[in-house]
Amino acid sequence: EFEVDSVDKYNAMAAMTTALPNLQQISIGSMLGFGVGYGCHAFRHGEDPGAEMLLINENCYLHDMNIISNFRKLRCLDLGCTRLNGRYPFL
Repeated sequence: EFEVDSVDKYNAMAAMTTALPNLQQISIGSMLGFGVGYGCHAFRHGEDPGAEMLLINENCYLHDMNIISNFRKLRCLDLGCTRLNGRYPFL
């Protein structure tokens, strides 16, 4: 299982989409801003996002959640302590 709970690990996950496309378990936690790029970090909003969450995350660095769809054999996706806003049809 690979746990994404920092900006550095998010960047590693992006690289892993080509290096390890058969990864089967990913855990997504809160992006606390440890490592490169301190500050507020969140995942980009999905389709039809709620207005309240748009305001909360308006000053955050947004990261793309779509890269998870590149893991073709993903069987277990644990979403803990992370804010997702809207619909994510690829999940």
